[in-house]
Amino acid sequence: MTGNGLDSGNDNGAADVVIIGGGIGGLTLALMLHRAGIAFRVYEAVPELREVGVGINLLPHASRELIALGLEADLARHAIITRESCFFNRFGQFIHREPVGRYAGYPWPQFSIHRADLHDTLLKAVIDRVGPDRVRTGWACTGVEQDEDGVTVHFKDRPSQRGAIAVACDGTKSVVRRQFFPDEGAPLYSGINMWRGVTVQAPFLTGASMVRIGWLNTAKLLVYPIRDNVDGQGNQLINWVMDVATADYPAEQDWNQAGEIGDFIDRVRDWRFGWLDVPEMCRNAERVLEYPMVDRDPLPRWSHGRISLLGDAAHPMYPRGANGSAQAILDCVALSRELGKGGDPVQALARYEAERLPATAKVVLTNRTSPPDAILREVAVRTGDAPFRRIGDVISEQEILELSSSYERVAGYDKDTLRAKEEAPTW
Repeated sequence: MTGNGLDSGNDNGAADVVIIGGGIGGLTLALMLHRAGIAFRVYEAVPELREVGVGINLLPHASRELIALGLEADLARHAIITRESCFFNRFGQFIHREPVGRYAGYPWPQFSIHRADLHDTLLKAVIDRVGPDRVRTGWACTGVEQDEDGVTVHFKDRPSQRGAIAVACDGTKSVVRRQFFPDEGAPLYSGINMWRGVTVQAPFLTGASMVRIGWLNTAKLLVYPIRDNVDGQGNQLINWVMDVATADYPAEQDWNQAGEIGDFIDRVRDWRFGWLDVPEMCRNAERVLEYPMVDRDPLPRWSHGRISLLGDAAHPMYPRGANGSAQAILDCVALSRELGKGGDPVQALARYEAERLPATAKVVLTNRTSPPDAILREVAVRTGDAPFRRIGDVISEQEILELSSSYERVAGYDKDTLRAKEEAPTW
């Protein structure tokens, strides 16, 4: 045992940190624990590790941490380095444009990437650095228990495993979260249903633009490229998400739930702009997934002695502002740093919770009321969701910038916050 109460020596079949779940959070935590010299093992329920879903964005506060892990070249090889964020109303009228990532003066880029590419990058890095035996698939956690010396993690049709601590990175349907909060109930539905897809087509605008169009009473579209030149003819893989206000809870909470284009396409049938034909893009999608926009109220605690939660298991939030995965990555930074300080790992989990629970709770609640696309809401409300003659008559540039910057501050990627961290170690 080292000064931090955790083994940093060769793996002997035990894992001082048992990571439950091999998604983005679990694999990022594995890499950060390895950097800190702390032994771990990842146990994933599915027989084959693969990330579901479609596109994802890594904002500067998240890309900073993955770059610090030495992953910049691998990410850049797969991703689009996003140049700008743009806003239009449903009539195709321009509202606002702002540079992002390095184009906005950050030291780190904003990556737009397929979730599978991000997951594969993390998994390959774990295997390359510590070997394949540290990541076990087909191990479905059924519960955890603890004593004065460590934790025991139980699995379906597998032998129980011991460790010094356990970290549940097992997503929105976390078994461990449900063990500690059995009466929490179903996820909270926002009143918004989402359809997601990816389409191969020609680049639009800069070829590296993230665009938000319209508002929820008709439909709101988020669209951006996630892979470049996918067919050798210059076409990109375009990620899109269509949000529609829907009173009834419309679908199962399953990222792989198939969706029907006919359920929303009439709402955007006239969205044909000079730079993007929205109906055609949606109809040409490889497949369409349907998912309700849900979250949960912030928990009173994450850590229970030697057991804690991380990522979606700790703070499921609306998928707005590219913050679900980003906050999970920041969880990993804080947890690996606290474990690396030494001393009692139970106290390290408590310090991790004290830092990250209130920070993520703010993001969860802000996503409900003032998300980064609140600019579109303001324009729709002030115009009665009708065309305008001049955007300056509807909303000032200063108001737009304040809406944008206030979300950046809550989410932790405003320039002042990151500038203060620029010279500091990331863990």
